[in-house]
Amino acid sequence: MVHTVASGQRLLEAVELIESDTRVQVTFSQAPDTFSTGVGEFLRSTRGIVLSWEQATRERFDLALAASYGSLHHVHAPMLVMPHGAGFGKSVSVAGPPQVYGLDAQRLLHNGEVLAAALVLSHENQREVLRRQCPEALDVAVVAGDPCYDRMVVSLPRRADYRTALGVGAEERLLVVTSTWGLDSLFARFEDLLPRLLEELGTRGYRVAAMLHPAAWFAHGLRQIGAWLAECVDAGLIVVPPEVDWRAAVIAADHVVADHGSVGVYAAAIGTPVVLADAPVGAVLGEGSAQDLLRRLAPRLRHDRPVADQLAVAASTAGVLAERVRDCLTSCPGRSGAELRRAMYRLLGMPEPGRHRAQAPVPVVTL
Repeated sequence: MVHTVASGQRLLEAVELIESDTRVQVTFSQAPDTFSTGVGEFLRSTRGIVLSWEQATRERFDLALAASYGSLHHVHAPMLVMPHGAGFGKSVSVAGPPQVYGLDAQRLLHNGEVLAAALVLSHENQREVLRRQCPEALDVAVVAGDPCYDRMVVSLPRRADYRTALGVGAEERLLVVTSTWGLDSLFARFEDLLPRLLEELGTRGYRVAAMLHPAAWFAHGLRQIGAWLAECVDAGLIVVPPEVDWRAAVIAADHVVADHGSVGVYAAAIGTPVVLADAPVGAVLGEGSAQDLLRRLAPRLRHDRPVADQLAVAASTAGVLAERVRDCLTSCPGRSGAELRRAMYRLLGMPEPGRHRAQAPVPVVTL
């Protein structure tokens, strides 16, 4: 069940663990979602069988995978639900105190019944959040770690290849500027940042790359984003398009400037120095999440100080920050493939095949 491009990208991590099994036939369907722009093109790019939503909700399946929450109750199948970002890093408040999004009863229950047969958590500490917010779902919780982080770690030896693919020279330093989507994002709030970085760092041996959340690309349109960034591209900006695996660019980076989205968390977790743009008041992060930890510990971008000096300060503490963020992000590093695979075969009611290449994390593709 693919709600958005971002959730579809995460679901492919799980699909790749079982699709080589000749007993399994994988199909895809676009689930209704406000931010579904681009999903049709994404599904065509998978070259898989795509069912209409009408057909997907009419038939019965042995397993359904989702990385978002809308319309889950319409599908007839045991369901595995997984996060599509760095754990559960966002809080929401409709009535009463804020709750961690994705671990709340509003998302996980329908008519008092738990929707998921397996709810994937990245860390043991999320069980306590679930106990407070939706204790009914505790029995279906599966701590499987973070597949995105695991794949980045095994991809680190390919860093030089990714830098070459981006056109970054051996003596150049790469600064990746990453933005989530919406009016609270870095891209929406700091429109002068990219021109400033290009002007200030271009003469100091830096290349600057911009990487936007897929929802930003598809909300505004590829043409519009391209037009907005055209002058920066002329000045040397590298633009990472939405169809490219963003993890390769983060691995290639020497420094990252991020907002409150997940990419900054992953960058920090693999040891890349991160400087954060100020989060707006409206961006409420889940207490105890890796995003919240990064917000409290990472240096803030100061617009009244030279950027190169701030990057150097971030580099001096990156190692210590990496360990703390990693410990908050996943409680079973390197094991996400095995744990996810085990959970899916359990729901399928099938034994795992004796030989399987995909149990260990595999590197992300070259840019």
